[in-house]
Amino acid sequence: MVNSRSLDDLLPPVRARAQAFLEACEKAGIKLLITSTFRDLESQAALYAQGRTAPGRIVTNARPGKSYHNWRVALDVVPLRDGQAVWSTVGADGKLWEKIGALGEAAGLEWAGRWTTFRELAHFQYTGGLSIDALAAGEIPAEAA
Repeated sequence: MVNSRSLDDLLPPVRARAQAFLEACEKAGIKLLITSTFRDLESQAALYAQGRTAPGRIVTNARPGKSYHNWRVALDVVPLRDGQAVWSTVGADGKLWEKIGALGEAAGLEWAGRWTTFRELAHFQYTGGLSIDALAAGEIPAEAA
């Protein structure tokens, strides 16, 4: 079962944008922890089971093969304050997440904090406009922005 935290496991055009994003956050004084990049299908199945057939709360609506993480084009992050993860999204913490989202978008990533369904502040991706089906068929997002 693979649930990577390494940028090396992302496709090159995604990795370049993710590196630019992390550098922009660091320059802004925001320390991020990468919590997930590539997930294999077995790992995705385990996450999908959470809150359904396994203990825990629901953390994804994506079945195996239907997550952009499975195709190496997505990453999840969390900001750190004094070495501790900041999962709160209210008050000053909400403003921090908004800043992180804006920095990710400026680096060419799509921020799931703007989604209207299953909004996920920690999730960023670059698909180059490709669908899950296109990625599964072997298409790769273009290098050029």
